[in-house]
Amino acid sequence: MPDTTHPSRLRRFWRVRVVGLIVAQFTQGVTAQKMALTIALGLTLGLFPILGATTTLCAIVGVWLRLNQPVIQLVNWLASPLQLMSILVFVRIGEWLLRAPPVSFSIPELFRKFHVSPVKFLHEFGLTGLHGIIAWLVIAPLLAALLYWVLLAPLKKLARMTAPKKL
Repeated sequence: MPDTTHPSRLRRFWRVRVVGLIVAQFTQGVTAQKMALTIALGLTLGLFPILGATTTLCAIVGVWLRLNQPVIQLVNWLASPLQLMSILVFVRIGEWLLRAPPVSFSIPELFRKFHVSPVKFLHEFGLTGLHGIIAWLVIAPLLAALLYWVLLAPLKKLARMTAPKKL
C-alpha cells in the first residue's frame, strides 16, 4: 500500500493513480458516460453496509454492465472510510423505516464479537445488518443517479481535453 500520509505524496497518488487511470481509459476509447457510471456505481456499491461484500458486489456489477474493473475497484477501495462511517447511518435509517428498536453497537465491538463466534454474531446482529441493507437499497439508486449526473459534465470535459487532436 502506498505511503499517502504526506500531503505531496497524497496529491501525487491521487494524480497518478486515480486521475491518471481515468485519463488512460479515455485515451483507450471509454466514454465519459461509461466512466461516470463506473465511478458512481463503485462509490455506491462501496457504501454497502456489510463489511467484506463490496469487492464482490463491484466485480459482479462491473462484469454484468461491462464496466472497467480497475476503476470500479479503485473507487470501491477509496470509499472504504466512508463505508465504515455510514454503516451506523444505514442501520439507523433501516430501523426507522421498519420501526424497529435501535440496537446499540460499535464497529470495534462488532469486529470483536465476530472473531469470537461468527455464528453467535450472525444470530445477534443479523437483523441489524438487514436493517442497514434495506436502508442502502432505498438510498443506493438515488445516490448512484445523483453521482452519475454530477460526474458526467466534468468527465465529458476531461474526455475532450484528453482526446487526440484531429489534423
